[in-house]
Amino acid sequence: MPRLAIGPEFPTALSALAPSVRRDAVVALRRFLLNVAGAPHPERVRGARDPRVATLRLADGHRGVVVRQRDVYWLRTVLPDPDAWSYARRHRYGVNPVIGVVEEWDAAALERVEPALRRSAGRSAGRSAGASGLFDPICDGDLLGLGLDVHALPLFRLITTEADVAALEPLLPPTQHVPLTVLARGGTLAEAWRALEAWRASSEPPGPIDAEDLHAALLRTPDRAVFVPDKVALDRVLRTPDWCTFLHPPQHRLARASVYEHPALVVGGAGTGKSVVALHRAAHLAVHGAGPVLLVTFSQSLAEELSAKLDLLLEDEVVRKRVEVDNPERLALRIVTDAEGRRPALVGQGARSLAELTDAALRLLSLATGDLLDDVDPGQKPYRHIVVDEAQDISPAQWRLLRAAAPHARDDLFIVGDPHQRITDTRVALATVGIPAEHHTLGISYRLPHELLSFAVRLRGGGLSTGLVRGTTDLYDLTAIRNGERPDVRAYATREAELAGLRATVESWLAEGVAPAEIAVGARNPGLVREVRRALDGLEVRVATFQQLKGLEFERVALLGVAEGVVPEPPTEDPPEDPYLRARALQRERSILFVACTRARSKLYISHSGRGSPFLPL
Repeated sequence: MPRLAIGPEFPTALSALAPSVRRDAVVALRRFLLNVAGAPHPERVRGARDPRVATLRLADGHRGVVVRQRDVYWLRTVLPDPDAWSYARRHRYGVNPVIGVVEEWDAAALERVEPALRRSAGRSAGRSAGASGLFDPICDGDLLGLGLDVHALPLFRLITTEADVAALEPLLPPTQHVPLTVLARGGTLAEAWRALEAWRASSEPPGPIDAEDLHAALLRTPDRAVFVPDKVALDRVLRTPDWCTFLHPPQHRLARASVYEHPALVVGGAGTGKSVVALHRAAHLAVHGAGPVLLVTFSQSLAEELSAKLDLLLEDEVVRKRVEVDNPERLALRIVTDAEGRRPALVGQGARSLAELTDAALRLLSLATGDLLDDVDPGQKPYRHIVVDEAQDISPAQWRLLRAAAPHARDDLFIVGDPHQRITDTRVALATVGIPAEHHTLGISYRLPHELLSFAVRLRGGGLSTGLVRGTTDLYDLTAIRNGERPDVRAYATREAELAGLRATVESWLAEGVAPAEIAVGARNPGLVREVRRALDGLEVRVATFQQLKGLEFERVALLGVAEGVVPEPPTEDPPEDPYLRARALQRERSILFVACTRARSKLYISHSGRGSPFLPL
């Protein structure tokens, strides 16, 4: 029986096919898995740069491209016949000799690039009597020690500038390009090694690496392949969003770690996949943990979003029931309600504030379970594991409540957040509320293209932010892995013209085939939101305040009213006299706009009437 692994590009390519073609392709793959009569068989590719590459006829006029080694098949994509043959001839595949992950090379493009690099190297040598190659000071042994491919080494020796390295990025596996990038900008071998290590999906060393063992390499590369042993597993991979199946190596390493001896804190910038990591960690603990799991986030609306996503991730109802999804306010309300036998009043006579309820819940929890650091009987606590998303907006009192709700034991607290995306005035270092956490970082934005990320960082100020850890956190190490479009910033003379421009823009996106659910329109305050809804009447896209977009993502986002006097929002009372407090309030406004801008995966549209917000980059 064949062992079939699906690559992340295949479900995307399959979904783009006509329904009848897609249906035939899925039926063919099911037959292939069962190895029954009529199943597609691998066909050799003439002129292939890798002899292991073959094609499978999956539907009329369409073929899947596979990398084959004995009974192992790695399905890369599905394309019309001519494109499939071209793709199959163009690429070659290998195994990184240092970290053991699979690598895909655009071999045909590299062959075309090599003469240009040779000409560039020749011109450099003619201008200088010294070394002309950018990596000449580094010996072959050190380069090979970073996992660089021995067959590509002559090509890398032709590189003369950092721009050459940047130009090669689309043609190289990231595990080849990343070490080269570090060295090209003057980094040390140790820094290049650390950059390569980030592409390992496990915190455990890979052990002996056999460059000819495709099966083992695919298992080490969960962001590039997942094995589907039967049609149930196949259908699930094809049916669910890619974040359910394919985790980037840093995300996989953090979410699937076998154990954390102490509370774990993951700090990452916009688009790094913090919520995905939180969801997968909660799912991992539901399967492998030692008791009930609480997945908690900042607000009830975000909790509902996470709960729906967790339903996709955990299809086994028994396992799913092991995870509760909530926010700190509802947790406190539930604890007080259970203790007092009735729901406490939040408005009217005898009402208690949410802060008072949180304090009461903490007292009740401490009375019921004790507050011993050793937690001799972890079963007394309501939860064995707690996973926290959007941690930067949790208050000190809520942190104390969460700390009291789980025992001090392995895998007790797993926390993700970003101080730069704070939309409240909360600033707390976890150590000050009894949570001395191990600190981990996610530094690659997978959602945002370079252009949008650069714009958002300049808008946010790129400066330091406090909270979650002692000291400050900056944005300067956050990078993107792809290029895209620059944000579209438009100025209008009047609000009426701005609203008309917004409607025209949204209608053009819909006409291009963007799904309404993949479009969001944001404004700073509820009054503007009401104006936007009237202007977009009949268009079924999400309209919300900037804060309500927090934690969500869309293909395209439009932000209206980003004007002076609106963003930042004028204070409702006299501003504080303390310059530090005024600066904090202003930075909070920057963060709110930053959060709204970074919800877009591909396109961001910003408009204003009159003078634009002072936050907008020049």
